[in-house]
Amino acid sequence: MKKEDLSYLYIILFHVTIGTLGYILPFTTKIYGYSIFIFGVYYIIKKQNRNNEALIAAAYVVGSEVFLRMTGGNPLYEISKYGVMAFLLLGMYFSGFSKGATPYWIFLLLLVPSVVLSTFVLDFDTNIRTTVAFNISGPVCLGVASLYTFRRKIALEQMNNILLSMGLPIISCMVYLTFYTPNIRDVITNTQSNFETSGGYGPNQVATILGLGMFIFFSRIILESRTKFLAATNLIIALNITYRGMLTFSRGGMVTGFIMIVLLLFFLYLKSNFRGRVKLNYIIVLVVLAMMVTWGYTSFQTGGLIDKRYANQDAQGRVKESKFTGREEIAQDEINIFLKNPIFGVGVGKGVEARKAETGDGSLSHDEITRMLAEHGSLGIFGLLILFFTPLVLYLENKFNMFLLCFIVFWFLTINHAAMRTAAPAFVYSLSLLNIQLGGTPKRKISN
Repeated sequence: MKKEDLSYLYIILFHVTIGTLGYILPFTTKIYGYSIFIFGVYYIIKKQNRNNEALIAAAYVVGSEVFLRMTGGNPLYEISKYGVMAFLLLGMYFSGFSKGATPYWIFLLLLVPSVVLSTFVLDFDTNIRTTVAFNISGPVCLGVASLYTFRRKIALEQMNNILLSMGLPIISCMVYLTFYTPNIRDVITNTQSNFETSGGYGPNQVATILGLGMFIFFSRIILESRTKFLAATNLIIALNITYRGMLTFSRGGMVTGFIMIVLLLFFLYLKSNFRGRVKLNYIIVLVVLAMMVTWGYTSFQTGGLIDKRYANQDAQGRVKESKFTGREEIAQDEINIFLKNPIFGVGVGKGVEARKAETGDGSLSHDEITRMLAEHGSLGIFGLLILFFTPLVLYLENKFNMFLLCFIVFWFLTINHAAMRTAAPAFVYSLSLLNIQLGGTPKRKISN
């Protein structure tokens, strides 16, 4: 076995061990959680961000967030978003940021009026600091991360290392879920999102990170498997993550991951020569067969309930009235709030209170777009337009960024079903702004 293969195997087994210990000895996840942030800071300072170590550290935080939340290993519930921002600000200290990132300075400024407004309009018994921080941390994390990544040159090899850093903790999550729910048939009795197969945590967030992990390791089969051993290892990991993701019975994250894989394959197929397309044909056939086998096995294990779930049916095979488990009603309420408060919105965090006062439903929004409209008004629209169009302009400049559309799709679809509850959509969005170089080593600094 080659040295490269052994190193990869050891790092995979290390994260398998982390997931195993997290189940057997729960206190170890606390040690793991604190270690990520301590060693992340040490790693960036020691390397002085010469090779974008800040992105490596931030990616690891993003990949570990859901695992640490479900096991109680996070020092603070929202610390992952703050960790991403802290690491990237530290990275900017050493290697600067692009002066051309004006759109994201504007985006951050557009968030300010509604934050100020919320201090006047939130209910008296509401904890203003925590409410505002909970709702605004995602957009701010996206803005800060984008300031770092905007047009920053990075080698394709570095990009794959960033994705691997994000994917490794997802392996730990997958292993933990395997131990947490060993007997699938005992806990799956209907077609609702399943907390038992999601480690006792929110299936929506678990499926989101597992869908991302599925994409990461399928992409490594294509781009980073120089030997048959690496290809087999990545395939086994990808299929296991896919299986555990489908068992959550939360569809959004898994559908998103699958669309990302299709976009990546489509992009590579268009850009490849004849010989490359022949090779890709084999990979596509392999992926399709592997996915079919995984789906068939999942269907067998769930007694066909997974088929009904994705067909929007209940356990008796009846089509459900709502395809989005009632989330469309919350989105419609937020649009109505926007129409009544079109300039500055109702203020950050006030959307839930306003909706509860009108409809009696105090559920948190799952759609970041309608939340932005309701709480930020027309400024939210301008902010969203910046987020939509800036990456597309960059794509016209550099059409060889094979990941750009994949990352934008992940961000857009995720914020439509899981808002910005985790750091993943914010960070992955920022990766779309990188200027990926197919060869050579990019210079360290951009501009100060």
